[in-house]
Amino acid sequence: MTETGQGTLPTSDRFDRALAAFLRQELNAPVVAMMGFIDIILDDARRLGLDEAIRDLERMRTASTELAALVNRVIEAPDAMRQEQEEFDAFQSRLRHDLRTPLTAIKGYSEILTEDLEGTGREQLLRDLEKVRAAADELLVAIDTKIASGRHGGAQPRAEETRPIALITDLLRVVAPVGITGESVQRQLSSRILVVDDIASNRDLLSRRLLREGHQVATVEDGATALDRLVDEKFDLILLDLMMPGMNGFEVLCRLKSSSRTRHIPVIVISALDEFDSAVRCIEAGAEDYLPKPFDPILLRARIDACLEKKWLRDREQSHFEELRLEKQRSESLLLHILPQTIVTRMRNGAAVVADRFANATILFSDLVGFTPLAAELPPDQVVEILSTVFSRFDRAVDQHGLEKIKTIGDAYMVAGGLPEPLPDHCRRIADLALDMVAIVEEIRGSLGIEVKARLGIHVGPVVAGVIGSHKFIYDVWGDTVNTASRMETFGAAGRIHISGEMRRALGDDYAFEPRGLLEIKGKGVMDTYFLLGAKTGT
Repeated sequence: MTETGQGTLPTSDRFDRALAAFLRQELNAPVVAMMGFIDIILDDARRLGLDEAIRDLERMRTASTELAALVNRVIEAPDAMRQEQEEFDAFQSRLRHDLRTPLTAIKGYSEILTEDLEGTGREQLLRDLEKVRAAADELLVAIDTKIASGRHGGAQPRAEETRPIALITDLLRVVAPVGITGESVQRQLSSRILVVDDIASNRDLLSRRLLREGHQVATVEDGATALDRLVDEKFDLILLDLMMPGMNGFEVLCRLKSSSRTRHIPVIVISALDEFDSAVRCIEAGAEDYLPKPFDPILLRARIDACLEKKWLRDREQSHFEELRLEKQRSESLLLHILPQTIVTRMRNGAAVVADRFANATILFSDLVGFTPLAAELPPDQVVEILSTVFSRFDRAVDQHGLEKIKTIGDAYMVAGGLPEPLPDHCRRIADLALDMVAIVEEIRGSLGIEVKARLGIHVGPVVAGVIGSHKFIYDVWGDTVNTASRMETFGAAGRIHISGEMRRALGDDYAFEPRGLLEIKGKGVMDTYFLLGAKTGT
């Protein structure tokens, strides 16, 4: 380990590779920008038929290729470039000359092309040529500060040379090495892409390429800004640089994948750190892909299309899941309108036969007196509308009292209390519901101006309840109690609630009653009956 002003510097091969990658990023960035914009200008010139410009642009492309190769040789094996017996100062001078030669050619041709194109209305070409010259100027500065400023063997490192040490050390600390461990699918999908890179020329070049592909692009210069943008904006893909000051790309990636809101956004890491460990760790952390700089634009486009294709398929899958969830919810709601919740649960748990005996339950029958002749006079849609209005109000009242609607038959309506789950006060609940039902029909009768009244009958006693049918299920109730309640309704009076003596005694003195008299019930003999008038004040 070597101590520096920036902290402890590991002298491992991995650090050397990372340092070389950092220098490659810093020096290659303007070279890649020049080559990229020259390619874009070349494409535009061919499309516009600018033959004279094409020849100069091809010379610029050749010079930039030579420059890129020379820069890589300087980074990877500078000692091999030094001639035998060559003094260090002479070596520096030669390097500076060799690097400046293609740069001078690129700038010279760029200036000539600019002069030729001025006043022709080719504003985009002029802007791109200006970017080529800006990248060339940036590389000239980098040559002086990073390549031609090399030190003699035993000299201490200068401040600008130790600047990247902390950044690299921090990155390698979080991107742990691994032991041992694609295929792209091309598809043109126009999507919204976020480019995160601290080097302006990289952002500019990526943005131009993506815009040419028909994508919408946003660019940011650091990880913190990227996370802020993702709070309020939606993106289909993120292109993420790894080596950035402040919050490095690996930390940004981990934060993205730890959030339920952003974990499904595909991320392609693009980094000058061309090493196996970083690629594997980024993929493990959730990155869709890892591309080293400088990247091949065709390969990048293929990887982007593959990621967008996967996201499109996932979004479609999520949409289908949501549709299935809503459909299941609708089916559940419909089923609960047919069967009680507890019965549905039992059937889902595998109950082949659902049948129960209840020692004490209250049964209510209601009929709309006057509705049959009314139905013969009115159009069918009005008949259905009236019946739907009445029964919808009945349904809400049943739910409010915690009772169970059993079924409707024509204009008859049947309710049970104390099943499928026992209720200690089911008689009172049924009595209160009956009073509400009479009031509902009276209200609708007045508002619609129709001659209809409710006639209700109630009885309490033992019943058997269960599910019948294999396709069209129904939860029904059987027994003498049901038959008796039906007779109470049949022999009742319009606008009144006819109850059995058993029901009267179950309600006690909390309600007001009017004796109706004796009623003979087949199989039960003669029984006393009453009209329920209402709850007494204060009960």
